Amino acid sequence: MPSIGAEVASRRLRESARADGPGETHRLWLAARPLDTGGPAAQVEAVYRDLSLALGTAGASPQDLVGETIFARDAGDLATILGARALALGGAAPAPTFVVQPPLDGSALEVAANAVVPRSPGVRSVVDVRAARPCACEGCALSGARVVRGGGRTMVRTSGFQGVGAGLFAQATEAFRAGERLLREAGLGFRDVVRTWVWLRDIDRDYDELNAARRAFFEEAGLERRPASTGVQGAPPGAGHDVSIALEAITGGGEATSAPMTTPLLNEAWTYGADFSRGLGVPDGHGTTLLLSGTASIDEQGRSVHAGDLRAQAGRMIDNIESLLAGRGAGLGDLVSGVVYAKRREDGPALREICRARGFGGFPCVFVEAPLCRPELLCEAEAVARLSLPAAGA
Repeated sequence: MPSIGAEVASRRLRESARADGPGETHRLWLAARPLDTGGPAAQVEAVYRDLSLALGTAGASPQDLVGETIFARDAGDLATILGARALALGGAAPAPTFVVQPPLDGSALEVAANAVVPRSPGVRSVVDVRAARPCACEGCALSGARVVRGGGRTMVRTSGFQGVGAGLFAQATEAFRAGERLLREAGLGFRDVVRTWVWLRDIDRDYDELNAARRAFFEEAGLERRPASTGVQGAPPGAGHDVSIALEAITGGGEATSAPMTTPLLNEAWTYGADFSRGLGVPDGHGTTLLLSGTASIDEQGRSVHAGDLRAQAGRMIDNIESLLAGRGAGLGDLVSGVVYAKRREDGPALREICRARGFGGFPCVFVEAPLCRPELLCEAEAVARLSLPAAGA
């Protein structure tokens, strides 16, 4: 089971989780949010000062970061956030993903990050790959990926690729293709993708087009094992873009070693047009990382249940997550990272309490406001769990 720790400072909250990783490395998951009500600039400075401190406390540095997502209240804060981030992390951090998804507590931002930390020098290499900019906006300037090689494996985590084109189908297709081109530069392909995140500016308008574009692209790429995924509303930083897509890919064990997660409580999402797995288990020789897709109040027939009832929907959401974990011999205590999405900001306090009471807590977790793929759904959660192999002789 991962070692979980939480530290509270006078003005900020930091949470971290740590687990063994492949070879001579360990994995670190972090979340940071401001606890005070200062202005956006002060909140941003506090978050990144604390994130830097958290890395140092864990014996890590910005060079060890693999992925970082900035959940922001206002796209207009992008320059302020990037400036404070540069001062705190320097130039060694990867390109971040920036998405407008307001934190439920009213703060200007929350940040989720993860790192691969070497136990000794020279056991892994880190290379940043920049993507061609489809336009001159600040969001497209962030497009890129961090490539980490070590322990016989290669991990690629991209920032968000913003789509270009007339209509959502064209934009989503181009975003997927941009990600594929970057993976090829790193020596990987789309079949190595284990996780995707899709943010739509207007999910009610564009979700069907996303599903159509994703299905067409996956068929073109010859994918048989669908990645885990989250698809929710979240505005890309560039005003001229309606979709942003981020990817995580891993090689070293072959596609067949990353097995889909299933549960009797849920049917397969692709049966109703959404091409993603409910979750993937990704082994690495030291254990297995369980990547759970965005999970909501859905039943075994793919129907939304408990319309209008937040408590019942949150309960079914956690039931589904717990059942997916149980299918792989894991439980809520093995979670190391999560994001909880609420359609309505006012549901934030109740949703936090429901999650805490159910044991969905005690790990780095971000709570943000985001309309979901169906209008009747009030909440959704994604998560990562880690199962380490028992020590020899145990």
